[in-house]
Amino acid sequence: MPKSLRRLLLSTCLIATALFAAENSIPGAGPADWPSYGGGLDDIRYSKLTQINRENVANLRVAWTFDTGDAFPGSEFQCNPLVVGGVLYAVTPKANVVALDAASGHLLWRFEPNPGGKVFFKIRSRGVSYWADGKQARIFSAWHQYLYSLDAATGRPDPHFGVNGRIDLRDHLREPKEMLSLTTPGIVYKDLLITGSITAETLPTPPGDIRAWDVRTGALRWSFHTIPHPGEFGYETWPKDAWKYSGAANNWTGMALDASRGIVYAPTGSAAFDFYGANRAGDDLFANTLLALDAETGKRIWHFQAVHHDIWDRDFPSPPALVTLHRDGRSIDAVAQTTKQGVVYVFDRVTGKPLFPIEEHTYPPSDLDGEVTAKTQPYPLLPSPYARQILTEEMLTQRTPEAHAAVLAQFRTLRSHGQFIPGSRQGTIIFPGFDGGAEWGGSAFDPDTGLLYVNANEMAWILQMIEQKPVSGLTSGKKLYDANCAACHKEDRSGAPPEFPSLRGLSDKYSNEDIHELISRGTGRMPSFASLGAPAIRAIVNYVMTGQNATAAGAHEGPFMKYRNQGYVKFLDPDGYPAVAPPWGTLNAIDLNSGKVTWTIPFGEYPELAAQGIKNTGSENYGGPVVTAGGILFIGATNYDKKFHAFDKSTGRLLWETTLPYAGNATPSVYQTDGREFVVIAAGGGKSKDPSGGQIVAFALPE
Repeated sequence: MPKSLRRLLLSTCLIATALFAAENSIPGAGPADWPSYGGGLDDIRYSKLTQINRENVANLRVAWTFDTGDAFPGSEFQCNPLVVGGVLYAVTPKANVVALDAASGHLLWRFEPNPGGKVFFKIRSRGVSYWADGKQARIFSAWHQYLYSLDAATGRPDPHFGVNGRIDLRDHLREPKEMLSLTTPGIVYKDLLITGSITAETLPTPPGDIRAWDVRTGALRWSFHTIPHPGEFGYETWPKDAWKYSGAANNWTGMALDASRGIVYAPTGSAAFDFYGANRAGDDLFANTLLALDAETGKRIWHFQAVHHDIWDRDFPSPPALVTLHRDGRSIDAVAQTTKQGVVYVFDRVTGKPLFPIEEHTYPPSDLDGEVTAKTQPYPLLPSPYARQILTEEMLTQRTPEAHAAVLAQFRTLRSHGQFIPGSRQGTIIFPGFDGGAEWGGSAFDPDTGLLYVNANEMAWILQMIEQKPVSGLTSGKKLYDANCAACHKEDRSGAPPEFPSLRGLSDKYSNEDIHELISRGTGRMPSFASLGAPAIRAIVNYVMTGQNATAAGAHEGPFMKYRNQGYVKFLDPDGYPAVAPPWGTLNAIDLNSGKVTWTIPFGEYPELAAQGIKNTGSENYGGPVVTAGGILFIGATNYDKKFHAFDKSTGRLLWETTLPYAGNATPSVYQTDGREFVVIAAGGGKSKDPSGGQIVAFALPE
């Protein structure tokens, strides 16, 4: 087909689907499409399609594969592709945007925001946003601090949006500008694009304001301060000047939207610094909060804070699901929010009233100087937890006698008393760990049965706090590194991959100037350290690149925190397997009408252990499920076996699976085009020391 004719047909299709979208208040086409992150504005990851069903799913075959061609060592590919009017839109490992023919995988266009530029560590982007008004259609995607508006038919930046098709997300926040970006795409309401942000885990980092932008011009239309300013609701839950220096409390997970009511639901994460909050005494609204905001104005309608004064990195990890439940013969529109703790909160969507009882439980105070923990934390009595809530000696691994003896000896040196036990000098068990329980992949909801599906990690982590001394005057690169970098990358520079990469061997890949730029500018979850000044940055660069401990006259350490965490440390046995007894990962179906778990199965396994006969252990898993009217639950997610699975949604019975070229740490999309139903997933690996790739794999029944 000639390119000119293809573009004409594509433009016509975009206009038609945009008209449908305008009538239905969603930025997409009909029920056969996947027009928004998570499938729709309600973010329930549900498809009404039935061509692929329980009876024939075993016949699925690869329909097409597209290689993005831009994977790099350590990269990940977490995108949930959009499909609108026969066109698939995705973000690649290097944050390029591609448009593909959804029936064949043929490339229609590619947009590169950083052509030929270097990539510092990994870029995580989980998708794009789509908007149309009947005359034009746009794709919104982020790269570092920039948000781009692209013509959906050509991939060219819209010259009427911001400056040359992009806006700087650092604008309209406080000065000096600090690095932030988007990991999860924004959500579209009428002519607004509502966004959260990804910020650093420590200071300095910007506040996590939730903001709405004009889709045509990029102008800021409203902003909600998640760290309240003087006179705003919640201001009294922080120190009086916290709005000037504290940061994060950001929506990095994405949102859900009730378009008919004009309410956007935005869950937030913890305030910075994650693990020590002496400079933010109080409950810290609106960190760790599910917010219901007026989508037109950004005004607060209601809120629920799940963790008061968080010092455990207990972010809300995924978008909420907008569901309809049934009680006493009546229907209730509700919002369900999963957590890292392994519990679900369910509220009336309009009033915020809990639909199951929530109690405030008392927990012990911190014994760290300056830390003032909250006396109580909320805990839902139902739905039932989908992850174990406390680690005891009886739950330690029995994989081998040697492994058990080693972890038992270490366990007896640590605190392990369940949820919300403060970090300590000796080390505190966090279980489920910093990565959940639930994680960013989100949950799926079946409106036909009222079942919520969520995959969970059951790993234990160790939170050990290290006392720091102020750094000033004539100091060394090692001291500056320990004060600013070791909390994420560890004192020995080994990191905690894949979240926090190792800094060893950087000189083999980057120049001193590259690393100086990175430290000064920041990227993703790493803050800018420009405020340290050039002498301090040079000393850190020299230490990181060479291991030599040069001095830096006149250096200072920036925002001083008396305690930092030892690093992101998993509780593992000497062979690198989880210290807890299996399951190490699960897949769960929860009846939201009754609050009871309907079924739970181990999810994932280690191929080398399976070869030894140790099967069905479960494993770490990242990426969420999709449920269909055909009776299928599709999910990739498992780190080590690289499997893509189809389960019976009613029972959890495995109906089909295949091995992907790389682990599918992403949420699938389901759509139909040219009369054929497809399920597609991004396969990128990159976790658990696995190779990285960048393939989009589409499955369908044989023609």
